Amino acid sequence: MKAYTIIFSTMFLCLSCLSEASDLKNQATQQLNLTEANSLANLPLHCVETPYPYKTGYVLGSEKDVQEPSVVHPIFYGCFDWHSAAHGYWSLVTLLRQFPDLSKAEEIKAVLQRNLTEEKVATELAFFSKDINASFERTYGWAWLLKLSQELHEWDDPMATKLAANLQPLAELITNRYIDFLPKLLYPIRVGEHSNIAFGLSFAHDYALSQNNAELQNLIVKRAKDYFILDKHCPIEWEPSGFDFLSPCLEEVGLMQRILPSEHFLTWLNHFMPQLAEGDFELAVAQVGDRKDGKLVHLDGLNFSRAWNLYALAKKYPQYSHLKELADKHLAYSYPNLVGDSYEGGHWLGSFAIHALNTRKE
Repeated sequence: MKAYTIIFSTMFLCLSCLSEASDLKNQATQQLNLTEANSLANLPLHCVETPYPYKTGYVLGSEKDVQEPSVVHPIFYGCFDWHSAAHGYWSLVTLLRQFPDLSKAEEIKAVLQRNLTEEKVATELAFFSKDINASFERTYGWAWLLKLSQELHEWDDPMATKLAANLQPLAELITNRYIDFLPKLLYPIRVGEHSNIAFGLSFAHDYALSQNNAELQNLIVKRAKDYFILDKHCPIEWEPSGFDFLSPCLEEVGLMQRILPSEHFLTWLNHFMPQLAEGDFELAVAQVGDRKDGKLVHLDGLNFSRAWNLYALAKKYPQYSHLKELADKHLAYSYPNLVGDSYEGGHWLGSFAIHALNTRKE
């Protein structure tokens, strides 16, 4: 009898493991739908107007600069820091644009209209206009601000048109910051955190294309070539570093895919990461040791970053279609942890998941 009990228990555990694996796989291959959007919308809704905890990230010029974050940044004072607030708003706009029937659609509209006002944009603009803040959020926050502006401009909706007009002065300032900064940046920044220049240029390039800004687009193409065109054999085996949330190798792939004609890009990629063409190419997902640690949880972001770049490559080039399954594995590891996650991850990771899911389906 005891033997039967042991056998039954073992079978039950095996079936449970298979069920969990199946559920995880289903989550990984799941498209962004209304149910998921309703769940994901709660993350930025919870944080964009949550003032504390908050990390300032700017230089104090005098005692007059010691003010409440919501006074200094009346729009981007939530979600722990400025850039996370920026992509929190992008998440709300993106989800509402795609799913107008969101259960909290009216609440989201109220939040957007309450915060993305001309007056509050003017205050944000005044902060950026001070010389002492010239490098504030360069270039990660800049990229997400332009991403938010792009989403509003592309949304055919009267409210979005008004909000885009309100935000435009700040988007123009950030555009000019790119134009001023890039010629001075003589060497690329290849780290896996905020200052990664390939990521910063990718979103800015998307914005430039969307808004027909030839000056910004041409400059990004030129500097991307200056920085990366001769790169070979990216050491993907060195990834990840302990706090990465962007893949240095794959963000570079994503940027060069944007700016090079297909024939040139494929030749470049064959020199840069030839192993991607192998049908059995593997890349282990990044493991997170503690999701309550704001730095260690970065690695969930790395999994999403890898996923969106692999999806983009697999969709455009059939010879790389095998990479979609690898991207799914990365998504599968980190996606189930979003809802109910601690604030350290919940205040920003939803945006990364949304971008990965949208890249997968587009």
